[in-house]
Amino acid sequence: MHTLLFLEPGHFHAALLLKSANARIAPDVHVYAAPGPERDAFLALLDSFNARDQAPTRWRPRVHEAAHADAALEALVAERRGDAVVLAGRNGGKLAAVARLHREGFAVLADKPWIVSGAAVPDLDAACRGAPLAMDIMPDRHELLARLRRRVTVTPELFGKLAADDPQGPAIELGSTHHLLKVVNGRPLRRPTWYYDPHVQGDGMVDVQSHLADQAQWLVDADRAWDPERDVVIEAARRWATPVPPALYRESTGEDAYPPGSAAHVRGGVLHYPCNGEIRARLAGVSVRLVADWGQREPQGGCDLHAAVVRGTRAVLEVRHGADTGFVPRVLLTPRPGVRLDGAIAQALAAWQDEFPGLTAERAGEAFRFTAPAALHTTHESHFARALEGFLDCLDAGEWPADLQPRIRTRYRMLAAARDLALASGSGGQDAP
Repeated sequence: MHTLLFLEPGHFHAALLLKSANARIAPDVHVYAAPGPERDAFLALLDSFNARDQAPTRWRPRVHEAAHADAALEALVAERRGDAVVLAGRNGGKLAAVARLHREGFAVLADKPWIVSGAAVPDLDAACRGAPLAMDIMPDRHELLARLRRRVTVTPELFGKLAADDPQGPAIELGSTHHLLKVVNGRPLRRPTWYYDPHVQGDGMVDVQSHLADQAQWLVDADRAWDPERDVVIEAARRWATPVPPALYRESTGEDAYPPGSAAHVRGGVLHYPCNGEIRARLAGVSVRLVADWGQREPQGGCDLHAAVVRGTRAVLEVRHGADTGFVPRVLLTPRPGVRLDGAIAQALAAWQDEFPGLTAERAGEAFRFTAPAALHTTHESHFARALEGFLDCLDAGEWPADLQPRIRTRYRMLAAARDLALASGSGGQDAP
């Protein structure tokens, strides 16, 4: 049984790891943090999980109060009340903490992004070398869309292989749209003020891009021993801002004053938050375009949106997701001219029933549209428990996949390099490197 230590839990992702009971985790969870609303929100979420009528949890949070974050880290290291540390909160300085905990012999599960600028690359290299395990939280790998997308693209009879230099666009295009005001766990999400400081939260080149880059690596080669020097070429990068007027900021945070670290992005009394980014790159020779953008308010009936186009030599896989689809994703596979897929589709559906029971495909013009039964659709919040299970599997086995550390190291080095390029081009306002 493992005992989890939570260091300064400042993001609701920390609590979502414990939304479900887990027999491999001791009920006493230790929280090292300074007093404040972020710690209180984490504890309140644990209380809500314990108090719910359906499948309540039995967590017993043990709070170890510290005057500030550095003191919390020192106390955690000195007391060693558990074997694994969870980090989900302020991202500026997070990687230095990961590297320190790694040196001290703690396994670490840390939320994205690990890096907010290239200055953290030395800590990245230290954290991704040898034992113990340091892993980032990647719940998107458990999303139905992501799993189905990967299953299609690794089926040669359907997809062929990733298309090289297709005139229609990159082999892989992934897009993600989020909103500053949204509903999480049935309630409006209250963001901390530091969320709007790109030096603390991270900007549009590193935040959501962490997930998109991971998905692209997964599609290119799931088991590759990635090397950032050999396998990554950044071709273009840009970032841009979403305006956050004072009223929107107040509604989002409950506060009036923008954080001091965002001062360089305030013009005419309005924060222009550089939370959006585009990266064009080649990963192991495969052309990739990744776009993360943020709207102000989640529309009625809306949700986080995930669109994709993956171009193969036999077919093109497309995920359409937006207001035009009623915020319900549509997964389409369109054969290349002269390619017939009817037989391959039938064989694939039969072979996939253990993984996707009830999955069907029907003609939609020239394309085949995949439809999954409601039982296969799970919430984003539920995927954090599955990410935790993967982490625990590695701890229990005493080893982890050989590709894990090089994949993480390559991903964040790529994002740091893309951010440097975007800033050098002057896009999205000026920041320190």
